[in-house]
Amino acid sequence: MNICVFLSAADLDERYTRPAREFAELLGKGGHTLVWGGSDVGLMKVVADGVQEAGGRLVGVSVEFLVAKARKGADEMVVARDLAERKALLLEKADAVVIMVGGTGTLDEATDILELKKHGHTDKPVVLLNTAGFYDGLKEQFRRMEDEGFLPVPLTDLVFFAEEAVGALAYLEESLGTQ
Repeated sequence: MNICVFLSAADLDERYTRPAREFAELLGKGGHTLVWGGSDVGLMKVVADGVQEAGGRLVGVSVEFLVAKARKGADEMVVARDLAERKALLLEKADAVVIMVGGTGTLDEATDILELKKHGHTDKPVVLLNTAGFYDGLKEQFRRMEDEGFLPVPLTDLVFFAEEAVGALAYLEESLGTQ
């Protein structure tokens, strides 16, 4: 399974890096491929290291203005012209999406895939990994959107909220029938 992970490239506290590394190791041990933004810094590096060390493959999609931070030694690395092309390529190469902790870029990527799902342009499973309660506020906002009629489909059809790495991967494997 090719799993696209949207996440931060920032250097973060262990409460975020430890669960990300755990997910990465599960992904690699499961024989899956990480599809990610290609950067070899911060949380992106933590996840790529974990996947690669556990035997998984790495497919990166960098962008021209960040190519200097691209990981050397990935199994595949594509360089997109801009962020919009990067998002499209990431989704094209993925069977499923996991949203980890991140900033505005991660939030942009997350809402993009959810909008595509809402309109029926993709049926790829999406997991929001709510590490250390990072996305509690967003989860509440999504529920409000659903309750007040802003979502034409049930929230559960758009995204699965996982509190732990093992639950995130189990949901994806079940959704895609790869258990």
